[in-house]
Amino acid sequence: MTEQTFIKGKDRDLESSISTMQNKLVALDINVEEALWLNPVANCYSVHIRDKDCGVMFTNGKGATDKACLASALGEYFERLSCNYFFADFYLGEEFANAEFTHYPSEKWFAVDGEQVPEGLMNEQLWDYFDPERELTPSHLYDFNSGNTERGICALPYTRVRDEEIAYIPVNVIGNIFVSNGMSAGNTKYEARVQGLSEVFERAIKNQIIAEGICLPEVPEEVVKQYPKIHQACEELRSHGFHLRIADASLGGKYPVMSVTLINPVDGSVFASFGAHPSFEVALERTVTELLQGRRLDQLDVFQCATFDNDEVASAENIELHFIDSSGLISYDFFRDQADFDFVHWDFSGNTEQEYQFCTDLIHDMGYDIYIMDYTHLNVYACRILVPGLSDIYPVDELIWRNNNEGAKFRQDFLSLDQYDAEQWMEIYDRLEEAGHSDIIRAAEFIGVVTDADTPWHTLRIGELKAHLCLAAQSEEAIDWVEWILHTDQISPERIRFFRCLKAVLEIKYDEQRAYSTYQSSLALMFGADNVELAIEIAEARIQFHGLSFPGLALEGFKKHHALLDGYRKLHRAKAQFWDRQVSDS
Repeated sequence: MTEQTFIKGKDRDLESSISTMQNKLVALDINVEEALWLNPVANCYSVHIRDKDCGVMFTNGKGATDKACLASALGEYFERLSCNYFFADFYLGEEFANAEFTHYPSEKWFAVDGEQVPEGLMNEQLWDYFDPERELTPSHLYDFNSGNTERGICALPYTRVRDEEIAYIPVNVIGNIFVSNGMSAGNTKYEARVQGLSEVFERAIKNQIIAEGICLPEVPEEVVKQYPKIHQACEELRSHGFHLRIADASLGGKYPVMSVTLINPVDGSVFASFGAHPSFEVALERTVTELLQGRRLDQLDVFQCATFDNDEVASAENIELHFIDSSGLISYDFFRDQADFDFVHWDFSGNTEQEYQFCTDLIHDMGYDIYIMDYTHLNVYACRILVPGLSDIYPVDELIWRNNNEGAKFRQDFLSLDQYDAEQWMEIYDRLEEAGHSDIIRAAEFIGVVTDADTPWHTLRIGELKAHLCLAAQSEEAIDWVEWILHTDQISPERIRFFRCLKAVLEIKYDEQRAYSTYQSSLALMFGADNVELAIEIAEARIQFHGLSFPGLALEGFKKHHALLDGYRKLHRAKAQFWDRQVSDS
């Protein structure tokens, strides 16, 4: 008889879950490999899986066993396929920007006329939350992935759980504010929704605890021992010299959240892990496995010491770090001897439908609304859950001040620079300066393009691109940007040597008292004759945008980006086929 392993919180045995998802990936012609397994202590596994054809498409799984871990990774893979998250930061190309649908067949495009936001987007409560001062214009709401402003604003239908009202929420708002929070896939609808809502609780309560420096009550040792596998993993970590603070993060038995903090006595650094689920045991297990996900024991010395600077701890930048990789600062107040709450050995578990009801009731009691979009086009249930005000990862004012669609405004310019003249180059430069984007951002990342490691686009920063623009347009400001490149600490010794040479050549060029011929032989001794000759050619704009290729929006030659689009094409076909079946059945 085939082995069947059931674990708490899952509606199906692990073997069936794994086999089903693997077979469905094969059917989609998606080739996933298990690239890295880690098992640093007993009952703590993690695995990194990725698409063999496109390394940008990857997920990480964790679990108390290897099977639970692999099921976790595959579930997250389907979650990110279903919710388009693998593609959220990238340009989808002209093919999909102009296709019958860009994201999902159920999407709706709202035509734009002038600076007024079209009727029919969101609802009054959502507008009050996302735009209380009514400052948003259509330019803030165009989606980054298509960049198709002529088509309008693309929005997706979300169902409000409280009354099943449909609200069309712009793709741009979802990507800017919620990122990956609240996404989930599962064996059943309720299993997935519980996971998604648990993630919402985990991050919201974690942020509150860290920002407010709340001191949590420790879980008594006799309680931890009730869960032998978890206790064994913790004891093994302690045997390696680490201190663990296992704590109840329910804030008095209200929320289904746990915390485990690792203290490294070698350097005094601390790392707080959080996990959530209506089951106390599952939440605690997730917290411990999260602590070690993707990390070996020798990689637990990269975190920071605690601090008394509570303003810095509560800053948006620090909370963002905790979302990205839990590497942010933690207050010493988190470690006070006297906890702010009493320990509660809570448990809100039941079957997955009951757990879902518990989660939704709690969120509604907190005064928030839940919006859900279901995805079943890959024959796996997945969903994306938005809880405005609770599941936000970034503040709503970033729609105005740090909107990710800013890069789309420069996409065609960056990819077609060889088609412009000096006046247009300086216009692009001036727009970049006026927009105030960080000069250290990679230019390709800014416009949503996947680069190949063997091309200059792979390392090109906005600041370096500004240098190129000034050099091509023969602007003396090029000297300042070459100096900027030399101070970034982002380039190889060979390139440092070249840019030092270029800076010297530019200073000669813009000094009427000096000539290249006077210094050329000495510069050749310092930097090499080839570098000097190339620097002069660039300074005189006889060579422009050295090393860069400009494929336009077709992105010819960008192999990794086209591999990503090939992956999206597979999903697009599955969505279209599923939609056609739904239409014919109705």
